[in-house]
Amino acid sequence: MNDIEVLTLGEAMRLLLAEPGVALRRAHHFQASVAGAEANVSVGLARLGHRVRWLSRVGDDSSGAAVLGALRAEGVDVTRVEVDPAGFTGLLLRDDTPGRGIDVQYHRAGSAACSLTPEYVRAAGLGGARLVLVSGITSMLSLSARDAVLALFELARAEGATIAFDPNVRLKLASPAQWRETVGPLLHQADLVFAGEDELDLLDVSAADLIGQGVGTVVVKQRDKVARAITAEYEWSQETLVTHVVDPVGAGDALTSGYLSAWLRGGSPAEALLAGAVSAALVVGTRTDLEGLPDRAELARTSAALGGGEEVRR
Repeated sequence: MNDIEVLTLGEAMRLLLAEPGVALRRAHHFQASVAGAEANVSVGLARLGHRVRWLSRVGDDSSGAAVLGALRAEGVDVTRVEVDPAGFTGLLLRDDTPGRGIDVQYHRAGSAACSLTPEYVRAAGLGGARLVLVSGITSMLSLSARDAVLALFELARAEGATIAFDPNVRLKLASPAQWRETVGPLLHQADLVFAGEDELDLLDVSAADLIGQGVGTVVVKQRDKVARAITAEYEWSQETLVTHVVDPVGAGDALTSGYLSAWLRGGSPAEALLAGAVSAALVVGTRTDLEGLPDRAELARTSAALGGGEEVRR
């Protein structure tokens, strides 16, 4: 296989999604899929024609086999994933009942992915990747997983790869103070940051702060659903293209995959934001994180039918 373009590191879980409109506590039928920020972006980029390798650990169980099979079928390279004979693969249960908050239950504490280590990352290597992507979730799994993220950053800097980072705050994993302590310092080490406006507020940092600390581009997902790409000199904005929501989960990862695909192909920030907005709109029109992720033809066709965003000099 040729050198890969993108390397991701993070946990993927087996997803069991309750039947449409039924609260999790009352559901009898579930749709099985895969969930996990880095896995979602990996599939999104693979569908868009990029060579992607996902690094992780799964248990030697049926859920681990299902995760590996699903990603392999999408063209994601899983050859460096470790299968832990004594560990288990994380499980995510959730519903999508309209009119109230989504009920999400994680069963991941102590999973195989929690045992990610710097040694594993160094042994796996970058494989020639020009871009690495990781989320704050990975660094919150355990102390060794946090050190694995730091090792990935060291490898990327040593080999000249661009670092993309999404804090992806999940308060069920840890308190706001713990997120600020662990994930806050990682933000300024990235070249490209994707973050929600609420996440930046929780982490007590602004896009301007990150730009001042050397981050090249900050993509902010605002509360009003506008996405902005901010650099030291310019800002670009893109209105949401969502017209129909079946399930809002996965929109952020879809935006990231669309944006990064355009970036990898040399597109402008405006083109990248449009690709991200199109991907997000397609994903929220389906039930799982992966179903609506477009291939390259779908993305091009939909993007051509829609307008671009606005560029402003700072």
